[in-house]
Amino acid sequence: ALEVAVDAYIRTNDDFYKTTIAKWHDGVKKKNGNTFLNEYYDDMEWNAIAMLRAFNATQDARFKTAALDVWKDIQTGWNTNAGGGVSWKKDQPYSKNACSNGPACILAARLFQQFGDAADKEWALKIYGWEKEKLFNPANGAVYDNIDSRTGNIQMNWIFTYNEGTFLGSALELYKITGEKGYLNDAVKAADYTLNNLVDSNDRLLKSEGNGDGGLFKGIFIRYFAQLILHPDLDPATQKRYLTFFRHNAETLWRTGTNKQLILFGTYWKTKPGSTSDLTTQTSGAMLIEAAALLKKQGLLTD
Repeated sequence: ALEVAVDAYIRTNDDFYKTTIAKWHDGVKKKNGNTFLNEYYDDMEWNAIAMLRAFNATQDARFKTAALDVWKDIQTGWNTNAGGGVSWKKDQPYSKNACSNGPACILAARLFQQFGDAADKEWALKIYGWEKEKLFNPANGAVYDNIDSRTGNIQMNWIFTYNEGTFLGSALELYKITGEKGYLNDAVKAADYTLNNLVDSNDRLLKSEGNGDGGLFKGIFIRYFAQLILHPDLDPATQKRYLTFFRHNAETLWRTGTNKQLILFGTYWKTKPGSTSDLTTQTSGAMLIEAAALLKKQGLLTD
């Protein structure tokens, strides 16, 4: 939700959003016991990525300080169980999840690009290397949800849009750093898997993954998918294919899946919600609309 507020502020330069962003800092910190640290490494990663973007958008130094402090704590989640990787939760060092490694790689890579600490680059490379080895299927682009180091069991039945999204996002960040084409190829594989497998086959829309946590997943994929579309090194034919898919999802959401009276989005982007929606589901829809505005601004989408 903070990232959506940042998107809106960058797009409009409206002080309303800048004020909202500042309130987020104070309110979340207070609600969380006057700290941004918690037991879940993935949650801290989402916050740190968003806080780094908030700092860049507003130049409010509190967000930089908070992001760096949280990043230090995230590093404690790495251990040698399952050969490495960042744990999902502090009291479960044996559970290594895609959702706690993809975002950690994105954060480390962006910190390196912005502040130049070589240690952050090394973190990004080793986190990505571990996730690719353990949870990525290079044959088809699937990103598996987790591995339990106690049993060695990989949960291959849980494949979600947000894990695909953060894997392709981390691959894209490492391509920016290294220029190695393999990272861009990995990003394309993850995107293609999503478009081929995590959609409703009847209408080519990203499938509903429910509400609650699941309501957020598609928006996270869309955020990083849009960054892939924008990359100048993406093959033009692939970009065109991705834009067709993106436009179809965005236009369907706005034209048929939005409660226009209340501007509410639902879990399936073709179905209007009633008089309420939950924050995660609403945020996903907002991410899609903001990403459409960004692509339009860059001249890749037209009315």
